[in-house]
Amino acid sequence: MLFSQSVADATAWVSSLTPPFSFPWLSAHHSLIAAASEATTSEAENSSLIFAGVLLSLVVIYFASKLGGELCARINLPPVLGELVGGVVVGVSALHLLVFPEAGADAASSMIVSFLERTGGLNPMAAESVFDTQSEVISVLSELGVVILLFEIGLESDLQELIRVGPQAAVVAIVGVIVPFAAGTAGLTYLFDVPAVPAIFAGAALTATSIGITAKVLAEIGSLSSKEGQIIIGAAVLDDVLGIIVLAVVASLAKTGEIAIANVIYLIISAGVFLVGAILVGRFLGPYFVALVDEMKTRGQLLLTALIFAAILSYIAAAIQLEAILGAFAAGLILAETDKRRELEEQVLPVADVLTPIFFVVVGAKTDLSVLNPAVPSNREGLILALFLIVVAIIGKVVTGFTVFGQPGINRLAIGVGMIPRGEVGLVFAGVGSASGALSDATEAAIIMMVILTTFIAPPLLRLVLKEPETVPGSEPVETLSDSKPE
Repeated sequence: MLFSQSVADATAWVSSLTPPFSFPWLSAHHSLIAAASEATTSEAENSSLIFAGVLLSLVVIYFASKLGGELCARINLPPVLGELVGGVVVGVSALHLLVFPEAGADAASSMIVSFLERTGGLNPMAAESVFDTQSEVISVLSELGVVILLFEIGLESDLQELIRVGPQAAVVAIVGVIVPFAAGTAGLTYLFDVPAVPAIFAGAALTATSIGITAKVLAEIGSLSSKEGQIIIGAAVLDDVLGIIVLAVVASLAKTGEIAIANVIYLIISAGVFLVGAILVGRFLGPYFVALVDEMKTRGQLLLTALIFAAILSYIAAAIQLEAILGAFAAGLILAETDKRRELEEQVLPVADVLTPIFFVVVGAKTDLSVLNPAVPSNREGLILALFLIVVAIIGKVVTGFTVFGQPGINRLAIGVGMIPRGEVGLVFAGVGSASGALSDATEAAIIMMVILTTFIAPPLLRLVLKEPETVPGSEPVETLSDSKPE
């Protein structure tokens, strides 16, 4: 009994000492550990759901691109147009499966995020964070897609052919850049009071010509080797070169938000020097590139080495305040001069098939065509902008055919019509303009409508105005670059 009483007294005494000898920081430390553990678990769950959201986005993108592309291919239109339209259907204009925060959307407006909440257990509190990160990943993949696209376009271009087609193609190309650019920019600025930078961007989008669409139509009607076909293809290739330089200059202006004559002159000179310098240096390094690839024994040696080269030039272009796509285009032009051109074109195709549809679908998804609805009074200005750009886009290219000299009897109207389609190059302008924030919703939608319409109407018009050439006995067809690359 005495022992039990002693134990009870000792226990009470120890209990009385507990408050003075307690360690509050230790309990706080445990709380922090618990909170950090919960945060880590939540972050891991969010990462898994972000990855799931990216996968769902890619499913939507690839399904939309293939469905749209197949439909367009079956009605004899370029598949790239179907990818754009597919993007419009799944984007902010219709189904809201693929929306982006920079276009004013949030997690609540994303059907993919809503699907993750219902099936993946996504916490509504974390939905916004998952949506932002998932959208950023898709945007980065889209930018990689346009870099690969410009690299592929560079590979398809042939500097020797540009020199061979003569001064007629150069005149057509230069007029086809200056006239629509000047008319579009001046019209938007003085007739519609559009700010200078967006007006210049929209005017620049009018300069493009899609060599792929035109070459395909010329091949289908048997006019690829005609004088008209040679001039159209040569001018379209040169248009691509000039257009990319214009895009690099205008995109750099959009970043600064102001137009300074000295800055414009610097950008034009730096773009020209970069492109010419890269080609000259590339010709010197070309044999070493081929020798290096031939010595390598690992799988993918040609493709990965070429992509490293393209990435380096893209970085240099970005570092001197130009667009990375100019570097990718220059890399394609350089490698097109090597003996590995055909092999590299074949190996780049699967990479382009994976990445470039993301770019086109994203461009379409970000385009809000509701701003062109004439039933809404505030949208009518955007619709008028679209009509103006379409008229300038058509007339600005048709007049180029009438600048051809020294070619009696040539079909000048056919040359002008052949320069009309904007296709994938015009979409590059719209995509870069959208990403830079230089374009309003109405102006961006107007550019997209211009690209769609010019791409739709050019093939049937070209078939109408350019009759199949008559074969003269004993004559040989003239070989052109497009004979080897009609698509």
